[in-house]
Amino acid sequence: MILLANSLTTPAIGTLVWSTVIFVLFFLILTKFAWKPILSAVRARDEMIRSSLESAEKAREEMLKLQSDNEAILRKAREEREGILKEAREVRDKLIAEAKGKATEEAEKLVEKARAGIESEKRIALAEIREKVANLSVDIASRLIGERLKQTGEQEKLIDNYLKEIDFNKN
Repeated sequence: MILLANSLTTPAIGTLVWSTVIFVLFFLILTKFAWKPILSAVRARDEMIRSSLESAEKAREEMLKLQSDNEAILRKAREEREGILKEAREVRDKLIAEAKGKATEEAEKLVEKARAGIESEKRIALAEIREKVANLSVDIASRLIGERLKQTGEQEKLIDNYLKEIDFNKN
């Protein structure tokens, strides 16, 4: 059993020689036929990875540049928006002020026109009242004088006096 265990752990010399010969032949064949294509494939893959990393770096730099450009554009757009809003507020305030001024002016004109109309109507009404008061006064006076003259008999004397004055005026 010791022999069996010993043979399993130590290889035979012939196996070692043949294994070495096969390994050297395999290494020579690989060196002659496969080594250059494998190395060129590894170099190509290495180059592809390097160019991919460079492209990724360029893309990252370009993305950062685009982000900063976007931020600048957004800042500028916000500033323009604020300017437009400020201008719109100023125009609105100006229009409101103009509208208030015009409304005040129109109201003053209407009030003045109403005052003039009221004054004119007042003068007309006063003139009518004066005319009616004068007519009523004359009517009342003529009735009172007529009643008084009838009662006292002075009507004949008054007529005679008027006739005498008329005769005097003709001369």
